[in-house]
Amino acid sequence: MENFVFYNPVKILFGKGQIANIAAEIPAEAKILITYGGGSIKTNGVYDQVKAALAGRNVFEFGGIEPNPHLETLLKAVELIRKESIDFILAVGGGSVVDGTKFIAAAVPFKGDPWDILAKGAPVTAAVPFGAVLTLPATGSEMNTGSVVTKWETQEKLFFTSPLVFPRFSVLDPETTYSLPPRQISNGIVDAYTHVMEQYLTYPANAPLQDRLAESILKTLIEEGPKTLANPQDYDARANLVWSATLALNGLIGAGVPQDWTTHMIGHELTALHGLDHAQTLAVVLPSTLSIKRDRKWQKLLQYGERVWGIVEGDEEERVNLAIAKTRNFFESVGVRTRLSDYGVGLDTIPVIIDRFEKRGFVALGEHKDVNPQTVEQILTLSA
Repeated sequence: MENFVFYNPVKILFGKGQIANIAAEIPAEAKILITYGGGSIKTNGVYDQVKAALAGRNVFEFGGIEPNPHLETLLKAVELIRKESIDFILAVGGGSVVDGTKFIAAAVPFKGDPWDILAKGAPVTAAVPFGAVLTLPATGSEMNTGSVVTKWETQEKLFFTSPLVFPRFSVLDPETTYSLPPRQISNGIVDAYTHVMEQYLTYPANAPLQDRLAESILKTLIEEGPKTLANPQDYDARANLVWSATLALNGLIGAGVPQDWTTHMIGHELTALHGLDHAQTLAVVLPSTLSIKRDRKWQKLLQYGERVWGIVEGDEEERVNLAIAKTRNFFESVGVRTRLSDYGVGLDTIPVIIDRFEKRGFVALGEHKDVNPQTVEQILTLSA
């Protein structure tokens, strides 16, 4: 196991009716900005619960944060916060709203062009405190420090991390996710699953506890994901899905182990260029990444096949092939297609993506830092 520092101060309020308790988590004198997305919170009852919980408080609102939140939209919220001297933000929505709110929180006190936080890795030295009410289980953003933002003008999708953008608290009420359409639940399952795989499916690092924690999340997603698609009102299945998505990316299973993230970096470009859902890009890229890098992931692929899928018959190559096939089939079974052609994306996107990487000063990806532009080309070609 590698050396690591693990720190996660996020307070989780989990379960039915927990939105009612948010007022106690926000300073009484705070000016509060509620951030949200396209307005679904106003039709599914979440907005009313939040407003009731904050009755009598000094509350402003900012809606319209997009899936894959746009820099241009987020900067409008930054202007509002500065103008009104708002000092606490409450993100109400899915991972994109939470990601966008993290950027807003960091951008408000930032000196200079806030895009530099993403494009140049400019350090975040202060951030407006915020909490979250999660309505979509997928990204784990409710309990981590990561944020991904799209600059619509240039079709760039970049990320930043900072310990200053941990939410102060996050409400996870599974009932707030009941009204989600199947596509969003399917995406959430694939997103959480791939988050685990990026941290787990690398090479053995003598970290059996992290391995088994990761495998337990994968098995839970395999068992509970289809249940919640089949019966959206199944509280227990939905609760297990919500908690699995949070634990998939709160830092715990990645502590002390090598991590990959090739799939995500390629996937971000597919979203930026073609507008694919984040999870759709992951479903396309992950199986191909496992195939192309199988030699360096061999032992973990065998372990994954046995422990997660029960694959014990056949020689090693047969088991590795089946483990990768099972992964692709699972994504397809929950309704997320796994080929570029399924989304009308052709091979002509490959040189564009590689050119983008190279212009940014491509840094080799993967747990071995051996995924170069040629490897990216192989992965995307296999994904066709």
